[in-house]
Amino acid sequence: MYGALWRHLPGPRWFRAFTLLCLFLVAVWLCFEYFFPWLSGVLPLNELTVEEGDTVPESLGWVPAAPIWRL
Repeated sequence: MYGALWRHLPGPRWFRAFTLLCLFLVAVWLCFEYFFPWLSGVLPLNELTVEEGDTVPESLGWVPAAPIWRL
């Protein structure tokens, strides 16, 4: 993909490198300005699945009762 972009851009090397840098910065800006805010509204990031009193099932294996650094 980068090779195809490099071959299709006009001008000397420094101009192609500058153009690719600008294209990269525009893509990053578009992600932060439009894509990530849209994605945060779609993903259920604020929904918690752990409730008070929930325990780990024994079928998942051994779970230490205390953190390892206290043992």
